[in-house]
Amino acid sequence: MKAIICAAGIGTRLGNYTKNLPKCLLEFEGKSLLERQIETLKSSGIEDISIVRGYKPEKINAHGVKYYENSDFAETNMVVSLMAAEKELSGSENFLVCYSDILYERRLIEYLKESDAEVSVLVDDDWIPYWKSRSDNWKSDIESLTYSSDNKIIDIGNPRCSLEEAQSRYIGLIKFNERGISEFKRLFYENKEKYWHSTQPWLRSKSFKQAYMTCMLQEMVNGGVDVRAVHTKRGWLEFDTIDDIEKANKWVQTRKIRQFISLDQ
Repeated sequence: MKAIICAAGIGTRLGNYTKNLPKCLLEFEGKSLLERQIETLKSSGIEDISIVRGYKPEKINAHGVKYYENSDFAETNMVVSLMAAEKELSGSENFLVCYSDILYERRLIEYLKESDAEVSVLVDDDWIPYWKSRSDNWKSDIESLTYSSDNKIIDIGNPRCSLEEAQSRYIGLIKFNERGISEFKRLFYENKEKYWHSTQPWLRSKSFKQAYMTCMLQEMVNGGVDVRAVHTKRGWLEFDTIDDIEKANKWVQTRKIRQFISLDQ
């Protein structure tokens, strides 16, 4: 299995923590998020790793990985970053797509490996305690994620949803098999031809050029692709804001971090 880490973002909501640094180089417990991700991937047997850079690409210089560039990172989003590594998106191998601002336990990758869906989306069924710990106003940051009894995703990524529609939490780890990535590319180019120069909203994104990954997953669901939820309970962290890093550092000191993730792998 190959892994592609989308690491083109700036990370403005992390303030001085990422001043003049790509978001993936945020340090946590003596290592950058990127270092920790690469270690986790390699410990699970994934050696073929590519990184899509964008903001300050020269500062991302991990060894033993391949690099691709999203030169339009300031005007685009995760979907375009993934397509910058299109050269990797072929063949019969499975592909793991990773957001660069998360940490996760190795067991989460193993859950994805076991899935035979065309597109396997890792979701956290026990996300609410973590979300409550991250923010007092946690209900303002929820998104829909509903699925059928056989785990086929029905709706994903709608921020205007009820708590009942947020059955689980999208994490930012996705596995594609050969047909899944083929459908992803087909739908990308079909929509690019129609909407690349449009400034109108595309699904729940500001525009197609700025498409969120959840919107592309919803487009695949709408097109009949087998997009399934793969379940976990905790085992991950997201670093999106100053509060995220400061609270995570405090949780390490108080050992509360163990409620959410094991850093000893």
